Amino acid sequence: MSRLLRALEGGIDIYDLGQPLEPRMPVSPNHPGFRMALLRRHGDHVRPDGSSAANELLVTGGHVGTHVDALAHVSLHDRLYGGASASAAQRGGRFTSHGIDTMAPFVGRGVLLDVAAATGVDCLQPGQAVTAGDCERAAEWAGVEVRPGDGVLVRTGWARCWNDPATFVGLEHGAPGPDESAARWLAELGVSLTGGETVAYEQIPRGQGHALLPVHVLLLVEHGIPIVEMLDLGSLSTDGVYEFLLVMTPLKIVGGTGSPVRPLALVSE
Repeated sequence: MSRLLRALEGGIDIYDLGQPLEPRMPVSPNHPGFRMALLRRHGDHVRPDGSSAANELLVTGGHVGTHVDALAHVSLHDRLYGGASASAAQRGGRFTSHGIDTMAPFVGRGVLLDVAAATGVDCLQPGQAVTAGDCERAAEWAGVEVRPGDGVLVRTGWARCWNDPATFVGLEHGAPGPDESAARWLAELGVSLTGGETVAYEQIPRGQGHALLPVHVLLLVEHGIPIVEMLDLGSLSTDGVYEFLLVMTPLKIVGGTGSPVRPLALVSE
């Protein structure tokens, strides 16, 4: 503990990797969106000392904004990771196997694979694939090595489209993202977590939308690797930060298939 405290006393730069939660943000057509309403406003009830309080009602899907996918999120032929029956696990309206409440917080080494910067562009093209070769080149360009247990974040530059929801979601023109070769590369290296900026951690070709999500099947079902989506990786890229302490914890939504998160990248000054 004393070593950790001494490290903190030396100074830490904190990078907030989460996008803001608001009703106008991009949302996948497969998921309910985000709504907030003030149910109690200041002045509705004033206490004898003149104070008052306000509170809100939140209505949101589990896969809205910056969030992490539980292993229960995707199945293949009615099977979840490890062979668990998806139909049996979801009886009763919540998952009894692989729900987001079973996911431990992630506190470990994080690596940024800045594919856009390594390619010499601000943002990859709509529908462009991020291949295993692209990931290898990005790691070599940044001078980092992907190791077992890492949390690997892949930057395409797509977060620049955040304020244009139609473009960001990519149903018409597509969105860049990892293809199956990149997912296999990460799985073979033994990463514990991976994520990116787009609404789906996939290559979304033009006009195909989210009809097929092979990277989700490969990572969640075949290898048990959680996926973080809709990250904001711009500040890490701008500062050239490619290795950091990644801290991320989901809400304990019992039996849920995903959870909003606010990941942090910590770097010693």
